[in-house]
Amino acid sequence: MSEELIISISGMRGLVGDNLFPETASSYGSAFGTFLKKRHTTNEELSVAIGRDSRPSGQMIFSAVAAGLAAVGIDVIDLGICSTPAVGVMLRYLNCAGGIVITASHNPTPYNGIKLLLENGIAPPKEMAEQIIQMYHDHQLAFVDSLACGTLKPDTRANHIHLDKVLGIITKEKIASKHFKVVLDSVNGAGGVEGLMLLEALGCEVIPMNIEPTGIFAHTPEPTAENLVTLCDKVSQSAADIGFAQDPDADRLAIVDEGGHYIGEEFTLALASKLVFSQMQGPAAVNLSTSRMIDDIAEDAGCTVIRTPVGEANVANAMVEHNCVIGGEGNGGIIDLRVGPIRDSLVGMALVLELLAETDKTVSHLAGDVGGYAMHKSKYPADKKQAAAIIEKAKTVFTEANVDTRDGCRFDLPDGWIHIRTSNTEPIMRIIVETKDPAVAKRYLDTLEAIRVDVL
Repeated sequence: MSEELIISISGMRGLVGDNLFPETASSYGSAFGTFLKKRHTTNEELSVAIGRDSRPSGQMIFSAVAAGLAAVGIDVIDLGICSTPAVGVMLRYLNCAGGIVITASHNPTPYNGIKLLLENGIAPPKEMAEQIIQMYHDHQLAFVDSLACGTLKPDTRANHIHLDKVLGIITKEKIASKHFKVVLDSVNGAGGVEGLMLLEALGCEVIPMNIEPTGIFAHTPEPTAENLVTLCDKVSQSAADIGFAQDPDADRLAIVDEGGHYIGEEFTLALASKLVFSQMQGPAAVNLSTSRMIDDIAEDAGCTVIRTPVGEANVANAMVEHNCVIGGEGNGGIIDLRVGPIRDSLVGMALVLELLAETDKTVSHLAGDVGGYAMHKSKYPADKKQAAAIIEKAKTVFTEANVDTRDGCRFDLPDGWIHIRTSNTEPIMRIIVETKDPAVAKRYLDTLEAIRVDVL
């Protein structure tokens, strides 16, 4: 049975040729263009910058989306294959009315998606996203005649302009003096070329893996431990200082230590924040599913942490509102407003390398200093109704918890926390448990599994 096309506040995502077609992408592009015209009521010419990850279907989806935008009178700037954060930088650099990234993020090759960005580089908030979705469903599209159609022009500067922004937030010479040996696995996605550019600019000896942006992913693209065994082996065999893994659109970063051990995505934000807090004071913003390590680091630095619902836009908007010095999500997504309000693997690499240079410590030593928690992430096929039933049952079990229902349900307990929510990008339910004591985490997981079996 075919999967359902997902259209949510995170954009559109589906299986190409199964539920995602050229006409689907074109209509969605027209809906976004119509929304932008209503948002910008002057007679100014509006443009949208579009970049795409390396999936073979990317050119087709781009062409359809570009046609949909042009059909409602929006000019299109084709950035080609580039990372999601590079699109965010470029749309602001070019003063565009919005941006689009053609990507399905960590999903396998058969998937693709359309991620929308406003002129500030942040995804539309819930109310605006719902307006765009309604325009798409109702086919409320402001088509224009032939003389008013939008134009298309290429711009190949995204990698270089993004790289300059990243280099501007760190001390290049300090990192270069250490001559770090780095293994970079870009999974044949969009981030390999500029990731390599960054590391070479920082004086690193780079051992590249899967750099070419073919879109034929060398392994399952989500940068989790089970998918990065080859990277871990390469770091160990090469006696490298660190290993980095990007996802296909390069907005997430996972880390492997000098011994070839996967320390994970949660430590990306922890280590980057440790550097930033050592250089400046201010709050951090993270989502409800992010490890408590950030709270510990912030407390040690005399800073605070603001929690938001899951979703890059929620974190980015909180960062802007509260003038946060760092932010992101526990999936390896680092946001530094000095570069842009989008998760950025290049920012993550730069900040972590500067921390290594500043401290003269190894990755494993730094991770040990931060400490850690027993965190378990699970996902199951489930719709919103099933997830809601599991949450309601869990409320009757974890009665001693402080409950946050802004995004699914987070249970804060004296010895840990649990977060249950449905995904905005996949037809699944996610369960995250974090505790100091692994035995407590196992007890919570066993309880949740019993609840899930009982409900489903």
